[in-house]
Amino acid sequence: MAKRLTTYILIGLALGLVIGWAINAGIADGSEAANERLKEIAGYFSIVTTLFLRLIKMIIAPLVFSTLVVGIAHMGDTAALGRVGLRSLTWFIGASLVSLTLGLVLVNLLQPGVGLNLPLPPVTESAGLAKAGFSLKDFITHLVPASMIEAMATNEILQIVVFSVFVGVAITAVGEKAAPLVKATEALVHVMLQITDYVMRFAPIAVFAAVAGTLTERGPGVIGDLAYFMGSFYLGLIILWALLLGVAFLVVGKRTGLLVRYLREPILLGFSTASSEAAFPRTLEALDRFGVPPRIASFVLPLGYSFNLDGSMMYMTFAAIFIAQAYGIDLTLSQEITLLLVLMVTSKGIAGVPRASLVVIAATLPLFKIPEAGLLLILAVDHFLDMGRTATNVIGNAVASTVIAKWEGGLDPIEPAESDPPKAPSNVPGAAEKAPDSFRDV
Repeated sequence: MAKRLTTYILIGLALGLVIGWAINAGIADGSEAANERLKEIAGYFSIVTTLFLRLIKMIIAPLVFSTLVVGIAHMGDTAALGRVGLRSLTWFIGASLVSLTLGLVLVNLLQPGVGLNLPLPPVTESAGLAKAGFSLKDFITHLVPASMIEAMATNEILQIVVFSVFVGVAITAVGEKAAPLVKATEALVHVMLQITDYVMRFAPIAVFAAVAGTLTERGPGVIGDLAYFMGSFYLGLIILWALLLGVAFLVVGKRTGLLVRYLREPILLGFSTASSEAAFPRTLEALDRFGVPPRIASFVLPLGYSFNLDGSMMYMTFAAIFIAQAYGIDLTLSQEITLLLVLMVTSKGIAGVPRASLVVIAATLPLFKIPEAGLLLILAVDHFLDMGRTATNVIGNAVASTVIAKWEGGLDPIEPAESDPPKAPSNVPGAAEKAPDSFRDV
């Protein structure tokens, strides 16, 4: 099933490119009426994409909760949980610094904003993005949910993680009395993964609609206007991939090649939908098959969706300096380092949804007297850039989970990449006491 689905997603991606390009070429003539017509057609395509993303959002909260609670319950003690948490945060901070620094270095070397042959938006113009400043107080207090129901309803991943940690630790403390609850939560994991399988059958159609809608409304010409900027950024993503996979190779050796093979479906989903959330369920399953213990993957992956978005990190420094270059603003080295550190802090906790990084950039630019209007330069191509950085986020979190699993005692045996997930066996006595070898082996 996995191999066929990946093939269908690729077909949907190719068809979306062809159909979207053809519709745009057949209607676009530069007139306002044609632009409105293209926008209307793109809106019809977006119905399919929106429905798919809503289906994904529907399963994220219960999937994160159930897998995380089961994982913590099977860790055995709070010391192991604290150790995994500390190692995760250490990796996230290090990876974020590397990603931000790489974006800063490349944009200064390649200078895509210098001599830009495009009309610049007036500096007083607004990009129409929220610009709420970073508040340490708000960030910390927002971590703890006032209501678990509200956190799940709004898909607040960090709040769900905090509540799930409390539940998992409490189950460990209660011991045998909580065994029925562990068993029920394990059953919920199975149910959610089965629902995920149903939802993912619509992925090729959603990918087709997402790509076709984007090309219909914007056409290929918008890419040509900022081709050098986009090419420079994608070169940075390639280098970042090489760094991440290089570290993975140092830790797990030749098995790294298999990791990319197992992740091809979630990478394609993230790339084509520009949504990290869309790739989350399949990334979790891919890591399970690759051999990352569920107790590690179910803890590290949700945290990574708020703290370890490597592609988005690199984009923030890259886009901010690009805008400064376009407006002829020279930042000193100390200012650029300060920009990097500010983005390092303000970016934590951003959602894994399209354009979340633009909101962080919009809030940061005024601090360095860089016109927010510069974001209008890249808004037209941001979706195409978001596709690349989302795929990179998937790789970054998968590598983080793999490395931390290795540090915690090693990887489990590999499962066949192309096999369908086996059905859950019937309930047997003692199932709650046995730590599962995978999400399907309970």
